[in-house]
Amino acid sequence: MKTRIKELTSRSNGWGNDRRKEALSQYIKGWLQYFRLADMKTLLEGIDEWYRRRLRMVIWKQWKRIRNRSSNLKRLGISKSQAYMWANTRKGYWRIAGSYILSTTITSVRLRLSGYVFFTDYYSKVRVVS
Repeated sequence: MKTRIKELTSRSNGWGNDRRKEALSQYIKGWLQYFRLADMKTLLEGIDEWYRRRLRMVIWKQWKRIRNRSSNLKRLGISKSQAYMWANTRKGYWRIAGSYILSTTITSVRLRLSGYVFFTDYYSKVRVVS
């Protein structure tokens, strides 16, 4: 499953956000429909954390330049000086995706509002309890 998510959230596949959201949604919904009888809530919570980090990494990669990163961080509510300082980081995409910088600005609530589907949310809808 993680291998397929990595393919769908690849930083270099050239997909737009709409196509990525649609492909991820189809995959997650199909996978959970198939395994909906299983009791795997705690497993899915861990996968969701990793999945959100992948999404943050893709978003950080899309912003590319310091100017774009700074302006986008300011739009997300970070002060001008802090946004400029964080945008100038030299750390890699994966490291930044798990850092305080993006975990406080690109929250799971914002990702849900932008249209991403999460494993635990959809699992709670389709879970069959007998």
